[in-house]
Amino acid sequence: MDIKTLEELQTADERTLVFTPLGLGGRMRPEDCADFQQRVIAPLELAEGVAERTQQKFEQLRAAYSHGVLCYELYTMVADQARLTLEQALRDRFAAYYDSVTVEVRERGRRGSSGRVHPITVTSYTDFFEKFQAAKGAELRADSSQRWQDFNGMLTGLLVWARREGLIRGQRNRHTERALKALRNIVAHGEYHLTTPVEAARELSDLAEFINHLWGHPTPGGRLYPAPVQRAVVAIGWSDDGERTIAGHADQLADAVDDEKLTYVLVRAVFCPGGVTDPNLLDFDARRASTSFPAQYLWGPGPREQAVAWLSEHQPEPDLCDYLDQIVLVRFHDGHVDLPVYPGVAAGLPPAEQSGAWHALRVDRGLDALTHARALANAPAGHASIGECRQCPAETLATGDIVAVLEAARSAGADTTPQIVPDVRTPFADWLSRAVP
Repeated sequence: MDIKTLEELQTADERTLVFTPLGLGGRMRPEDCADFQQRVIAPLELAEGVAERTQQKFEQLRAAYSHGVLCYELYTMVADQARLTLEQALRDRFAAYYDSVTVEVRERGRRGSSGRVHPITVTSYTDFFEKFQAAKGAELRADSSQRWQDFNGMLTGLLVWARREGLIRGQRNRHTERALKALRNIVAHGEYHLTTPVEAARELSDLAEFINHLWGHPTPGGRLYPAPVQRAVVAIGWSDDGERTIAGHADQLADAVDDEKLTYVLVRAVFCPGGVTDPNLLDFDARRASTSFPAQYLWGPGPREQAVAWLSEHQPEPDLCDYLDQIVLVRFHDGHVDLPVYPGVAAGLPPAEQSGAWHALRVDRGLDALTHARALANAPAGHASIGECRQCPAETLATGDIVAVLEAARSAGADTTPQIVPDVRTPFADWLSRAVP
């Protein structure tokens, strides 16, 4: 080991200086680099109420990241420790969830018999886990009214427990969480590697989202566990030949120049130019979940003057939309898989369009349901026809006729109040509905 002087230890690492606000580029001044890298992680804050140990560990990681300008290897240490902190956060949340509560732990039974039951009062996770291991625990429940659940006390068991208790959610996140577990194991048993400031900052950001969601605080604009997004009142217009489709805030429609005399439809949708905008907004279909975020039909189609008059009379307001774990229905009939629809829309469809076999699915994006349903129609190995699918970000709640799946959707918390919605779609959506075999 080379012994460096204090002055040498305080010298900026040249490898960090090339990471600029505009990407890889020319060398930044050390003082500018230090300021920039601290600002990158400054918005990452844990919510009030997060366990003190988890808070302390996160602050330790932020401090180490801030010193990466002096030692590039610190970014790798931060990224690796962030992955290991995942389990600590889950342990602390478990202890807080069952604080001073006596839970029941059962041994694994032999040959179909039930094992012995051991009551354990949770005071800390370390104490609980020692008693859990001593009891040879394999299953857990908080009280006798609950079903026994598999539990191993390790990262896998804690992730399953947190999801079962609704502390983490999202169908796509189920797969992300498996990847996080695998990455954590790589860190624990892996070899030498080097991580960039960009990767370290992403790991810290994802860790903050995960921790905050565990304690009931989704992240506004988050990547993994986002808070509900705002839906604006949007006007979508298209030309008669279907070659031009536009979208804009509906309150600007009265002042718009409409030389082409477009046909308009009014919707609530995620639309914020410069911010979060639904990438599939121009695929809007009033009856089908064809957009990335849930979009709600309001009025149309019709000319601009009628749209402006309707807006003036009804004055619809923006709202918030929580899109994780939304429930949609998919119909199988005549050898075809239809585009997904929302439960209320399906309940209001004409009887002829309610025939056939249906699936009730929990997804984060409507079209994720289509992908899973088409996989089921082709009966490939590995796709679950009921419950959580390990291949797709989808969970099948029920299959059967429209009555059965609507009841399953209602039991899962979906609004199944019948909605009479006209069969209105943009030219892009019309093409999509005809393209889906």
